[in-house]
Amino acid sequence: MRELTALDLFSGAGGLSVGLHAAGFQTLAAVEIGKDAAATYRNAFPTTEVLQADIKTIDFKQWRGVDLVAGGPPCQPFSTGGLRRGSGDMRDFLPDFVRAVMEAQPRVFLMENVPGLAAFGEYLHETLRPLMATYRISGPHIVNAADYGVPQSRRRMIIIGCREDRDFRFPDPNLAARVPAGAVLSYKVVGEPNPSKIVYCKTPDLRPNPYHGQLFNGGGRAINLDAPAPTILAAAGGNKTHFLDCAGEVPAYHRHLRLGGAPRVGELPGARRLTVRESAAVQTFPADFQFLGSRSSQYTQVGNAVPPKLAEMLGLAIGDHLGRSARVRKLKAA
Repeated sequence: MRELTALDLFSGAGGLSVGLHAAGFQTLAAVEIGKDAAATYRNAFPTTEVLQADIKTIDFKQWRGVDLVAGGPPCQPFSTGGLRRGSGDMRDFLPDFVRAVMEAQPRVFLMENVPGLAAFGEYLHETLRPLMATYRISGPHIVNAADYGVPQSRRRMIIIGCREDRDFRFPDPNLAARVPAGAVLSYKVVGEPNPSKIVYCKTPDLRPNPYHGQLFNGGGRAINLDAPAPTILAAAGGNKTHFLDCAGEVPAYHRHLRLGGAPRVGELPGARRLTVRESAAVQTFPADFQFLGSRSSQYTQVGNAVPPKLAEMLGLAIGDHLGRSARVRKLKAA
């Protein structure tokens, strides 16, 4: 019985492929235009063909017969954190993903993106229309990676199309099995320390939860080790890197503000930013996974990645849908 095969488009550092590999898939080829991310992927998957190229230049008919085409086209055109220009953004590669599926004709396709894409419903429907005669499309389906064993709250939009004439069943979320950030993080530094300081906001944005809102400058938030971490950002590296409140100052400062206390100035004592290695652990990359390029590039690669654990759960469900339980094959291999 042959192994299930996949193509990974817009692969980045390879988070999707790490999870699919754990679910029993062999990635035949990966497409990634970024030099550092392509080098990281190539280092992690030396037997996979890595094409560091613009996806528009690639003919995917050469991979006809592949079981799965998967990928996450750049999310910037649709993200609530951007200008949301949609199809007017030169980084909109949704039509190229559709072309790749049309040419490769896989049994299943998986597209991952930000939940904000759902707001472009008419455009999304029209872009996917060429696939509707061949594929039974399930989604858009919004998932939170925290519901699938990832120690991070990370909402993503998933669309899956299957050639079989039956609906795909998304894996059931398991709220009872949520993994806290403390399962992979501690106050002990792992990896190269991040020197970016944590400075009090001049005008704090106060919320009921001390770990929500914005009490400190930048987009980085304090991490509650007893709950899933906030979403790891691709813009991390500086003050958008989440941090550990090693001295336990954040809840007390939150109470101080709620009681009418004045905002403080200067640096938060006893706090430190996450390292690249720690950020990767929150994303569920293996501890020995090596990111290449500058430190800034490594943070971006981590933040852009699909959490491997989420990818694994989706891969197992796809294997089950195809009548080839990847989970069973994985257990037999062990």
